[in-house]
Amino acid sequence: MAYWQHRAARRSAQRAISPAKLLVIGALAAGGIVLSLAVAFGTLTTVMARTIVTPPRKRKQDVGIQAVDVALGTITLQATEDSVLPGRYGLWFGNDTGHLRLGEIIRSTPATVTRRIDGVDFGDPQHSGIGRLSGWYYLGPWDLGLDYEDVLIPTLIGPSPAWFIPAGRPGDPQDTGETDRWVIQVHGRAVTRQETLRSVTPFRKAGYNSLLISYRNDGIAPASPDGRYGLGDTEWRDVDSAIAWAIERGATNVVLMGWSMGGAIALQTATRSAHRDVIDGIVLDSPVIEWADVVDYQGTLLGLPNGVATGAMHLLGQPWASAVTGQEVPIDFDRLDFVARAEELTLPMLIMHSDDDGYVPATGSRALAAKRRDIVTFVPFARARHTKLWNYDPDAWGGAIRTWLADVIPNTRLNDGS
Repeated sequence: MAYWQHRAARRSAQRAISPAKLLVIGALAAGGIVLSLAVAFGTLTTVMARTIVTPPRKRKQDVGIQAVDVALGTITLQATEDSVLPGRYGLWFGNDTGHLRLGEIIRSTPATVTRRIDGVDFGDPQHSGIGRLSGWYYLGPWDLGLDYEDVLIPTLIGPSPAWFIPAGRPGDPQDTGETDRWVIQVHGRAVTRQETLRSVTPFRKAGYNSLLISYRNDGIAPASPDGRYGLGDTEWRDVDSAIAWAIERGATNVVLMGWSMGGAIALQTATRSAHRDVIDGIVLDSPVIEWADVVDYQGTLLGLPNGVATGAMHLLGQPWASAVTGQEVPIDFDRLDFVARAEELTLPMLIMHSDDDGYVPATGSRALAAKRRDIVTFVPFARARHTKLWNYDPDAWGGAIRTWLADVIPNTRLNDGS
């Protein structure tokens, strides 16, 4: 054998790997893949957990603005599940530097919808190519044409701004009169008290003062030391402070109304407040009744692997996880689960929820209503999306509130109208 042939043969022998070594290398490679998957899963879980409790800095713009006709007073939008809904809505544009009010649908195609512009509050929509739809048809009490006060509610972490709107006298909804009946409005996650303005009219005509509050980490009230949402487990304390303030102003009968996450906050207040004796009932719009379904639903929408949502909730409930979630204290999800705690509830309750909510599934609302038919009045909507029930059908929505107040809450004064 030639030298070069002998050398090549020796090198081939040196490169040959025994079956035992192949098994070891294969095991190491498989272990590396498993480790990488575990790291990826842990990263997704941590990111989701932090996202759940961290107040967003800006809202996502997700509807294209195709055309604006100032002369005709119309705007053509990209067709989305929200933009094609009948009713009245708000449209933010220019990264929330502008806002207009959307009215009736003029025409639609599979790709677009043209709507009436009821009014432009500020900004120029002609130079904005994208925006986001909102249930905020009103931006302040001034849009309702009613008297109001800017007030500060003393809370454990500092003064929180609120709007106080006095009740109307029976028979004259534009007049005001003293009353000991109050409704305290609690807005949802990542929004502010403007969300709750839609509820003022039906309560006011029923003889209720309205207190539209802010709470920790909503961008208006003081931030908590950790700057994180408690998903109801901490925010209820600010609602309790609002009840105490209302009592000082003469309130003896209080209804709590919660929107979305505000529903979870209202339920915590009703069961943990030092002033439970003055709370007459609870009204909930598109509420979070328990968080597991909501978090799991959001995980599915985001296309996350199975188990990430459950892992995120587990992380948020652990004291040792504060280093990665930023929370000062863990969240007690068992305490926030009112499907499981249904038998502990005692107050009459009105729940309104749409089956096509798209953010908070109606499963929790329906489950609680099924368990507590004795105290829960459930009004379902088939097509109204998340917290846009008033926008879609103000007569049905306002009528449900007025009927419930008259039939369930004693001595309620009721006027006609929405």
